[in-house]
Amino acid sequence: MTFTFVAGIDGSAETDGPGPWFLVRRNEVLLVPAPERADHPMTLPEGDPGLPHEGLHFLGRLEGRPCWAAGVALDAVPGEDIADGAARFVDLRSLYGSVSEQLWTLAGRAVQIVEWDRTHRFCGRCGTATEAVAGERSKRCPACGLLAYPRLAPAIIVIVEKDDEFLLARNRTFPMPMYSAVAGFVEPGETLEEAVHREVFEEVGVELSEVRYFASQPWPFPHSLMIGFFAKWAGGDIRVDEMEIMDARWYRPDDLPMIPPKMSIARALIDEAVRRRTGAPAPG
Repeated sequence: MTFTFVAGIDGSAETDGPGPWFLVRRNEVLLVPAPERADHPMTLPEGDPGLPHEGLHFLGRLEGRPCWAAGVALDAVPGEDIADGAARFVDLRSLYGSVSEQLWTLAGRAVQIVEWDRTHRFCGRCGTATEAVAGERSKRCPACGLLAYPRLAPAIIVIVEKDDEFLLARNRTFPMPMYSAVAGFVEPGETLEEAVHREVFEEVGVELSEVRYFASQPWPFPHSLMIGFFAKWAGGDIRVDEMEIMDARWYRPDDLPMIPPKMSIARALIDEAVRRRTGAPAPG
């Protein structure tokens, strides 16, 4: 995905026309009808839709239009005066496919920034009310000086390849019998490559070689950055940890289990693994 977005923090001079507004309730954003759009009948409001909000944040400019995010009350409900009562809140997962991929990506950014603002109003060290820092996305405690930035948790995700097969695993947290790439959070003091080796060995018991970067994806569930890799199998038989992983197997492109939807980097990795072997991505 490519799109023209320029991130920003100071929106004080942004007065040259409407742009997308992301009104955030928990992990949901407000959508209004777009009857002129056959492809996406619901979209983000263009400008303030009138629902009471707090903590207005400038995100940047998308194709020249300013983008804003703000939090609303956790029990907020759009009234009849907003889009004739047709406006509704939609959670991030359900939002995918309902709006353009550009807006979906920015919705994830908006939800994370609003959640950071809500949860860092007081210093985590001494309890003093925090203050916004000019020129950057951070909050400072005026008493002890502690700085708080939006939280970001890096996680690796990897496809392990062995001849014409590649390894997929079923996590215990999956609500359905879906198989995906092995993934896990990076630990303090660890490189991304070290995290790949450790997570794969811990979860499925195999050793790796030729770890190669593929791509990354912001993943706002709730605040991760997924960093994708391919790696070659170097030895060992599959041995699942039985704590996080229910099952793991080697799969061929013509015999795949249920796999993640196209919104995720996991699916992009699987599609690329299949493409390398067949010339086309995974079906579905």
